[in-house]
Amino acid sequence: MLSYGSVAVAIVNRQVVLVTAAHPHDQRDRYLDVYTYTSAGRGVFLATQAPCARIAAKDLLVVFPDEDAYFMPARDVLELPMQAYHEYVYLRERLVAQAQRKWHERKLWAAWKGKFL
Repeated sequence: MLSYGSVAVAIVNRQVVLVTAAHPHDQRDRYLDVYTYTSAGRGVFLATQAPCARIAAKDLLVVFPDEDAYFMPARDVLELPMQAYHEYVYLRERLVAQAQRKWHERKLWAAWKGKFL
């Protein structure tokens, strides 16, 4: 499933972030050890302060193919190709829209519940 250094998009602490595998994982693993990166804009990602994160395998959204070129100009910097970056942005926006929709539904439910109870 993930080899060492594989690049993927995952949900970590309710945020969509870029991750790289800390060591090889197979499909039977329920949890993955990953290094996390946050977006600095335009396809550039910076390593976070956390040394390593353990995430559930179900929180992995997409794994980018190993054939894609990932440029690392510095040790803590990762640069994605534009197509991969656009996929990251799409997944992040979809998660934000989903969270806003849930918040709005809860707000409507609370208003309706307060009105009739």
